[in-house]
This record gives sequence, C-alpha cells and structure tokens, in this order.
Amino acid sequence: MQPITPLLLSVVVPLYNEEDNVALLTQKIHESLVGYTYQIIYVDDFSKDNTRKVIKGLNDDRVHLVELKKNYGQSLALAAGLDYAEGEYIITMDGDLQNDPSDIPQMLHFAVNEDFDVVTGIRQKRKDSLVKKIPSKIANFLVRRVTKLDIKDNGCALKVFTRDIAKELNLYGEMHRFITLLAHLEGAQIKQVPVKHHARHAGVSKYGLERVFKVVADMMLLLFIRKYFQRPIHLFGIFGVLMIILGIFINIYLLIVKLGLGEDIGTRPLLMFGMMFILAGIQLFTIGIVMELLIRTYYESQQKRPYRIKKVSVGGQTS
Repeated sequence: MQPITPLLLSVVVPLYNEEDNVALLTQKIHESLVGYTYQIIYVDDFSKDNTRKVIKGLNDDRVHLVELKKNYGQSLALAAGLDYAEGEYIITMDGDLQNDPSDIPQMLHFAVNEDFDVVTGIRQKRKDSLVKKIPSKIANFLVRRVTKLDIKDNGCALKVFTRDIAKELNLYGEMHRFITLLAHLEGAQIKQVPVKHHARHAGVSKYGLERVFKVVADMMLLLFIRKYFQRPIHLFGIFGVLMIILGIFINIYLLIVKLGLGEDIGTRPLLMFGMMFILAGIQLFTIGIVMELLIRTYYESQQKRPYRIKKVSVGGQTS
C-alpha cells in the first residue's frame, strides 16, 4: 500500500515491565509502517525487568529508547516521549500489544487527507476485565455530560496527533486518560475511528481499583482547569465576596437588634456565624489572588519539565 505521507512519523510508547512484549510490538510496528519514514520512541518508566536490555538488543536504528531516572507514571512517561518526538505526526499507543499497529495507516488517512488534528480510536470488542471496563464507561459518561465533548472511548491509547497539538499538551497525574479532552481544550479538530483491541499478550496489567480514585480526582482537577485555570479569582473571588456580603448582612441585622431593640447579642450563635462568614470570605478572596499570582508564575516557567531523563539510546547505542 502506498504511504499516505512522506513526512516523518513518531510512534511514542510508554513502557513499564514489558520485556515479553516489546520485541513483538516492534516487529508489528515495522510491518504496519512499510514505506513510511518513522521513528519508534520507547520511554522506559524505570522498569524493574529486562525491558531496556531487550530494546537495546534489537539493534534497530529506528528505535529510540528514552530512560527515565525513576518511575513517574504513564502520563509523565508519555509526556517525555511527546517532547522527544521529532515527527510531523505523532502516534501514541500502549506497549502491551492490546493496541494493533495495523490500525495506524487508516488513522493517518484522516489526519493527513481530512486535516484532523487528533484521530483517536474506539476499541471494538474490548478484551479487558470488568475492573477496567466499568470505571472506563463511567469516566466516558462523565466527560460527555460535563464537557459536552462526545468522545466514546477516552481510554484508548492509540491516537494520531499533529505535531503542533501534541507539543502543547501538559500531562500529569493520570491525565493521559483525558488526553483527547486536553487536545480539545487546545482547539483540536477530533475524529473518532473504530480500532481493533486484543487481550494482553504477556505480562501483568498495571490497572487496579486504586486507579479509579486517581482518575476521578484528576478528572475533577481537569474540570476546574477547564473553567477556572486561567482566572481562579473568578471562582474563589466570587465565593469569597458572597460570603463577606452574607456576613455583613448578618452583622448589620444584629447591630439593629442591639441598638434598636436593646437585646443582648453577645451570646447569640448568629454573631459567631456572621464573623465566620466574613473571615472565611476574606480567606477565599485572598486564595484567589494568590492563585492568580501562581498561575502567572506557572506560565512564565514552562521550560521546566516535571520528569528527568537518565539517558537516550538510538539503535542500542547511547547518544
């Protein structure tokens, strides 16, 4: 089949303890991208097995190995790969062979010929356990309802990005699961296509029930970022002002009761509530101002990355 584009492709794959999968995965990527110009970027997230040794033993000039100094998690490992990637189109996928590299050409068609910024897969006939399927369905439902972005499978790792969009993504926590939503917030035009899904070839799944809570927490943070990240004063400031106003009204009422009716207000719980509302309002408003300053600092310090690379090897040789 004739290649869809002559431009360089970067296939980014985060790895953690995938020594039994990485050689076969490399072979399948080569078979799927015959005629293309591409690089395979394996980001080793401080594996405890022989993953790095197996990759170096491939002696493949198209394979780049980025070794992280410690285990940062999948999101930062993916971020390291995206930062390293040189291609005009960047493909992401998992390293457990559940994604099928043969789906990449059809996804490239939509990115190249139909000018989509992101092409994301919808896994057909998923071969995962209920422990993975149920939280995934809940997360997909919540994203659709809250953001109005109709993405049917946010958890599918197989995606094709244009270089511009991929380089703008800031990943942390478990945010790789919402990478399509992050791209949408950057203004990306998104296409969804059905892709194949296989059972894990070898190794052990890293997904456990504890990750459900991490995903929920990161989603809440993402929704906060979507609405208030650039102007947190709009959230904290408004609540702060409302609480201050409520506290002032309570104290005005108590002042009228004291001066107009001559009643004792020193022992009334309402006096305490009035003062608490004012103090809490001032604190919230102050938090909003402080966060505004932190956000300004954040935007001015984007050159610093939250991960550390130990070394990079190309074709088994340290570069």
